[in-house]
Amino acid sequence: MAQVELIMPKMGESVAEATITSWLKEVGETIEADEAVVEIATDKVDSEVPSTAQGVLIKKLFNVGDVVQVGQAIAIIGSAGDKVESPSVKPTENTPSVTVASNSITNGITDISNEKMGKTSPSGKFLSPLVRSIAEKEGITSAELDSIKGTGSEGRVTKNDLLNYLPNRTNTTAVSPISTSVKTEVKTDTPVAQQEKTIQVQVKKQSIPVFPGDEIIEMDRMRKLISEHMVMSKHTSPHVTSYVEADVTNIVNWRNKVKDSFMKRENESITFTPIFIEAIVKAIKDFPMVNISVDDDKIIKRKNINMGMATALPSGNLIVPVIKNADQLNLVGLTKAVNDLANRARNNKLTPDEISGGTYTITNVGSFGNVMGTPIINQPQVAIMAVGAIRKIPSVIETPDGDAIAIRQKMFLSHAYDHRVVDGALGGMFVRRVADYLENFDINREF
Repeated sequence: MAQVELIMPKMGESVAEATITSWLKEVGETIEADEAVVEIATDKVDSEVPSTAQGVLIKKLFNVGDVVQVGQAIAIIGSAGDKVESPSVKPTENTPSVTVASNSITNGITDISNEKMGKTSPSGKFLSPLVRSIAEKEGITSAELDSIKGTGSEGRVTKNDLLNYLPNRTNTTAVSPISTSVKTEVKTDTPVAQQEKTIQVQVKKQSIPVFPGDEIIEMDRMRKLISEHMVMSKHTSPHVTSYVEADVTNIVNWRNKVKDSFMKRENESITFTPIFIEAIVKAIKDFPMVNISVDDDKIIKRKNINMGMATALPSGNLIVPVIKNADQLNLVGLTKAVNDLANRARNNKLTPDEISGGTYTITNVGSFGNVMGTPIINQPQVAIMAVGAIRKIPSVIETPDGDAIAIRQKMFLSHAYDHRVVDGALGGMFVRRVADYLENFDINREF
């Protein structure tokens, strides 16, 4: 057979590259068509690349840790009689660069002593794009890189060398404090009413003590990404949260009434999540200015309503699969989409495209017994809603005979929004509208 290139597949509109995390097949091994050959990771999700042909793995074009652009060849597949090349892949100048999370977080502040990181260290050691990227992110100077003993070919510093070095950096080699100039307006009695005053702000990395008996747990790759994304969101958006308590007695009674017949007809369990999503989608149509993103001083008003649903993984990490065009699905369609995405998320079967493109997010903190929460906005969105636990509580209701106290099913909705573009009036009206849709749920509706 003719040799075939295994290509890095397209993984969604916003994904241009992926990092090779492990090879599932070694050079010389037989590969079946559609059999997974290599595991890859993007900044969104981990996945596998299957073979497009049956044959033998002839050559690996990239090493573990290398970053590959979408559309690039990552391996060569041929027949048993083809010459098998050495599995060792030399890094080249064409290897794409990457930004990765490492053992310590510097909140995006870097200082490399104003020197531009080259392809080699001062002593002439080759520095791969991945190593250069980590070094730049962590503020490691070229001289400091030169002092690290490399375990790679010809003594080059590898990614693992760098990640092992970071926790052991001494105070003398750590990033030095950074001076930041902040402009302020100063009133004076002179005709010039405004002057600029420079204030020097020292930003220092906090030293965390470790006591006897403490256990140090290395963050996995996903936890590092979540950490960075949450910190970035808080730095980007001034968060405001509005709360509404909703009476969902009709929804609880309706679900109890139809869940068995729903399972029998659709072979799916109906949960509260698709019902909540349906109400949020209706409210977004009423208030489309929560379905936006911010690009500097521009507002991007989204045409599509793509609902993200925060999903807890068995590992304890979090992922947000997205229901595309949720406004075009009825309750049955939303139920199937929610169940499918949640199940595949827990089994690490999501594709990068399925966790990208969200325009609004819901997180169900009630599934953990929490009454309410203050969620962090999933950038570049501007709002997120947390739904709390449904509880039976005594409540005053109006009846034809006057007010009465009855047992009702109630829950809190927490709406966090970006105060740069969503003010309290809009944010508050939106969450109130969601509650109205939930409270006016038709108990006699068909599914």
